[in-house]
Amino acid sequence: MRIAFVGKGGSGKTTLAALFTRYLAELDRPVLAIDADINQHLASALGLTGEATPRPLGADLHWLKDHLRGTNPRIPSADAMIKTSPPGRGSRLLALTEDDAVLSRYAAGGPAGARLMVTGEFDSEDIGVSCYHAKTGAVELYLNHLVDGPGEYVVVDMTAGADAFASGLFTRFDLTVLVSEPTQRGIGVYRQYLTNAAGHRVALRVVGNKVADQADADYLRDQVGPALLATLGHSSWVRAAERGTPKPLDTLEPANRAALAAILTELDATERDWAGYHSDTLEFHLRNARAWANQSLGRDLSTQIDPDFVPGAPAAVAQAS
Repeated sequence: MRIAFVGKGGSGKTTLAALFTRYLAELDRPVLAIDADINQHLASALGLTGEATPRPLGADLHWLKDHLRGTNPRIPSADAMIKTSPPGRGSRLLALTEDDAVLSRYAAGGPAGARLMVTGEFDSEDIGVSCYHAKTGAVELYLNHLVDGPGEYVVVDMTAGADAFASGLFTRFDLTVLVSEPTQRGIGVYRQYLTNAAGHRVALRVVGNKVADQADADYLRDQVGPALLATLGHSSWVRAAERGTPKPLDTLEPANRAALAAILTELDATERDWAGYHSDTLEFHLRNARAWANQSLGRDLSTQIDPDFVPGAPAAVAQAS
């Protein structure tokens, strides 16, 4: 199952993504966390620093494309592949297993057996040349080729605010959790996200953060109604973790632990529609092809679509393998 944490800057989405990753790992669930935010803080939130941080996906895009295209005859080279290029027969499909080549190359070990991938920072060579979505495109490619199985989890810390809609990445999840403070600005981001996601397969829920009292909780429920999944209050556990001294997770405040359990229950209750998921992949690929990629690459990228391929279907997995 795949879950994205979104929200305005400073709402606590990175903190909650890290906390939920730790919670899944503590429950012995296979979990991969991905930092897709322009502000790369998920590694430190998970206690990884310096040489322990993984190789960035966004800095190694040519290798990733070449690996993913495999022997797919519709994609003759890595240079012909864009962030939305869909998998087809001959493509390499990915798994959350120890022997997966992409995990071996890009993932680092985190707390309690969790793993972490990062897109990489927006560095000086990118200034005035490219936008950050050139890096998040690597995450989109990765998720488009990933066949995750039952009981496996991918947790993604997304870019802040409505910036997530600059690509089709926002449709790659079974559940999207918008982290909102009990303020007008926080609710404004929720409404903007809800409007932009309309018409797409996005299961959007709200988790209130920095909720001090019942008035805060009531405000959030009045504003978002049944979309409110849970609330988190002040946490000395989180404060200690942010200082680099996390305690055992079983010492997390019971109310905040209950919020994590509510998120997991909602996530586990969803069911992946592989055909619908893939149709969104194809829609955004055609949009990008028409908008800029056909002209940029000098070819019709609609031909990259394999009409008889649906990832996740046993026959498709066997053909791709």
